[in-house]
This record gives sequence, structure tokens and C-alpha cells, in this order.
Amino acid sequence: MRNPATRWIVYDPCFESSRRSARRGKSPQRTVRTMSLPDELQRIFDADRALRNAESVLLRNKSSKELIALLEHETENAIQMEDRNEGVVRLERLADLCAQVPGPRMTDALIAILNDGEPRVRVAAGEALRDLGYERYAEVARGIERALDRSADGLAMCELPWVLAEIAEPSALPLIRRFLDHPSSDVAAAAIEALAQLRDPDSVRDLERFIGDSRVVIIEDFEDEAKTTLGELAEDALEMLGVTPSAGD
Repeated sequence: MRNPATRWIVYDPCFESSRRSARRGKSPQRTVRTMSLPDELQRIFDADRALRNAESVLLRNKSSKELIALLEHETENAIQMEDRNEGVVRLERLADLCAQVPGPRMTDALIAILNDGEPRVRVAAGEALRDLGYERYAEVARGIERALDRSADGLAMCELPWVLAEIAEPSALPLIRRFLDHPSSDVAAAAIEALAQLRDPDSVRDLERFIGDSRVVIIEDFEDEAKTTLGELAEDALEMLGVTPSAGD
């Protein structure tokens, strides 16, 4: 293990040298300075403080139409960004920012972020929607209803039933029921599992109608994947509710 006082070499570009070298078509010279580990840690603290200050200034007027339009625009840009690494970083940050700004457009932006293919991004958006739902559930519910009304598809629709189940509002059941009728078997599977987590006795009849459904889905459990059917998922969910379906169901 290195001593915290160990010196690290950091290369800083010499900007004037860079300009001259660019004109001559040569690589710029670089100056060398040393920085200790405590100095590096201080840089992290300073950067974090600067980030929080910048965020505070950005969000000083959360009802600003200009701010809402900016976050909406930047979300669309980040989703389409060719530099995938940069897009992921921006979407993670935008999920946090959008959750702090009230209004339907920001909820829709969060659902769009939730549709991203990168798991890290979906976790950030899902947690943001969940936390938003604890504070402003009606806002989240209306956003989910809009997604269902426009027959949205994709990964977000597989994640939203889980978001609703985690928020666990009494009115979540009717919304999760709508996911059961989604044409995608993956979305229906997510809704079945969400009902199992919700453990609402009123969902028994919803689950029973899937008994015998032979549509195959892939269930991910951490790093493992397993094939099952919607019927088998429904049976497992019913057992969690204390109901044992008979062979004739």
C-alpha cells in the first residue's frame, strides 16, 4: 500500500505551447507537476462542492419553463448521443435533476430515461421515479398512465410495474393491472411479479387468469437467467399470496 504522501506525476497541457505546436503541426509539449494523494482527495471535495453549488443555482427556479425545456432537450440529446459513455453519465445526472423539477414533462423525461439500454441508467431513473412517487405519487401515476395510453413499449414498461410496487400506494393495483394486458409477454411478466411483491389479495383473480398461459419469458436473477412461462409465474405469485391453484384452474 502506498503512503498517502506518495507523489503522483500529473501532466498538464501548456496551453500556449499547444497553440504554437498546433500551428506547426506538432504535438504540444507538456509540463510536469507533482500532486500528493491528499491533494487529489481535496480536488474531489472541491469538485463535489462546485457540483452542488452549480446544481443549486440551476434549480433556483424549478418552475421555470426555460429550465424544463432545457432538461427535456438535454435528455433527448443524451439518449441519442453517439458517445455512449458520455450519454450514460449525462442520463444518470439528468435523472436526478428531472426528479427535482415538478411537472408532467419531467415525469415523461424520467420514463424516457428509464427506457435506456444501460442498467446503470435504468437504476438511476427507477430510483428517481420511486422517490418522486413517495412525495408526489399522483404526478408519477399520471405519467405512467400517459405511457400506457400511448401504447409505449420497451424496457421502461418492464420497469414501471416494479416502481409502482415499491411505492406501494393503495391505488397502485389498478395501474399494475393495465400492464397485465400489454401485448409484450415481458411486460406482463413484470406486472405479475410486481403483484406478487405488492401482496394485495385483490389481485388474486388477475393472477388466476394467467394459469396455463404458455408464453415463455426470460427471468433475470442477478447474473442468472431462467426460462419460465407466464402461467408458472402466476402460480408462484398466487402461492406468495397464500393461494394454491388447483390443476383444473
